[in-house]
Amino acid sequence: MRKFFLPVLFLLLFAFQLQAQKKSTPAPVGEVSATTVERVIRTLAADDMQGRAASQPSGLRAAQFLSTEFQRIGLQMLPGITSYEQVFPAYETRVESLLVTLNNAPVAKDKVLLVSSQPSLNWTDTDEPATRVLVVGPQENPQQYMRDMLRPRENTMVLLDPAHVANFKRIADYVSHSSVRAEKTGSPFSSVVVLTPALPAGKVTFKVAASTTVRTVELRNVVGVLPGKNSARAAEQVVFSAHYDHIGFLPPVAGDSIANGADDDATGTTAVVALAEYFKKKNDNARTLVFVAFTAEEIGGFGSQYFSKQLDPAKIVAMFNIEMIGKLSKFGANAAFITGFERSDFGPLLQANLQGTSFHFEPDPYPEQNLFYRSDNATLARLGVPAHSISTDQIPTDKLYHSVDDEVESLNLANMTATISAIARSATGIIAGQQTPTRIAPEAAATQKP
Repeated sequence: MRKFFLPVLFLLLFAFQLQAQKKSTPAPVGEVSATTVERVIRTLAADDMQGRAASQPSGLRAAQFLSTEFQRIGLQMLPGITSYEQVFPAYETRVESLLVTLNNAPVAKDKVLLVSSQPSLNWTDTDEPATRVLVVGPQENPQQYMRDMLRPRENTMVLLDPAHVANFKRIADYVSHSSVRAEKTGSPFSSVVVLTPALPAGKVTFKVAASTTVRTVELRNVVGVLPGKNSARAAEQVVFSAHYDHIGFLPPVAGDSIANGADDDATGTTAVVALAEYFKKKNDNARTLVFVAFTAEEIGGFGSQYFSKQLDPAKIVAMFNIEMIGKLSKFGANAAFITGFERSDFGPLLQANLQGTSFHFEPDPYPEQNLFYRSDNATLARLGVPAHSISTDQIPTDKLYHSVDDEVESLNLANMTATISAIARSATGIIAGQQTPTRIAPEAAATQKP
């Protein structure tokens, strides 16, 4: 027994040492760290982040966490600023009072919405020039009038039939989260949306009395830089981006009011952190890599708009914008789609670097959603940069989008990590300076609707 015991003991001790070494050894340079992915996504989508609304303290907490991550990784700061936080002002309008009467009858406060940046409104049906009255009946589609309601080009009173109560609630949600603007001077026009039954035939009489206040808020992108190692290529930049903000709180559902934004877009932000860690370990990038977590995508894309003004777009050779990669795409596992696939050769170049793997990129399967111009890649795309978003979300059928149920538990972390790893591998040619995507024609981009 003694002869048997000693070899077994030796083997057990050897196995224990191997296991301990395995636990303490970081992920190999060639892999994106699944541990980092899970830690970061759980932190960003936790309840104590309170939905990461851009202009709220929770947005600041998220920015500070990401700054700490960039510092841990060892990224440099963007030239011209002394921290990872790229701070800029925005202007938030709050409705202080709103009184509306229709045909001399007061309208309940929960049946009326105001979209305005004016300090005060005093409208009547006898004004000159006349306020436009837009009646949206029960058989009409309110979607065709969204621009009139949310971005009015003349003072507009919108009378919305109760058949459209669901649309009214969506507009109310949008207004509650979109009262921030980039410019101090807002639009000279306002809209009032009233949920009301059909009024008697004939002229509608109305009065509107409202007042608003404006306060300056600080918003912040979080930016880190990995300088290029090749002196001939270091002035050329490759951007990896996502937006870290979400919409904060929503009306409670089963006692839960926090819109955690796990997929939208804590997944993309997690990818930016994991990719920064990955490329820092590789330490062989010829071109300069810029990692940015944008704020205020949900309320107008102000973060990416400000960021685009701080860099020379001619020096940006590509932008990998990562938006909602937490679930399987319609193409199944190990697949993602690229918005604006046909606008440059960005997609084919990425796919060429994935030969021999099971992962594949596909063109955007939802062209009717206009996704190419609905995320933070749009600003740089309009300036000619081959800036594309990578996503796996089945957005037409995603019932968790902008809900309190967009939580980590709804995500497929293994597929998400595989997607990030595929992005890392697909980017190798561009990062090494061996591939350069064709530019997007600025004239063509400028003609697209926002």
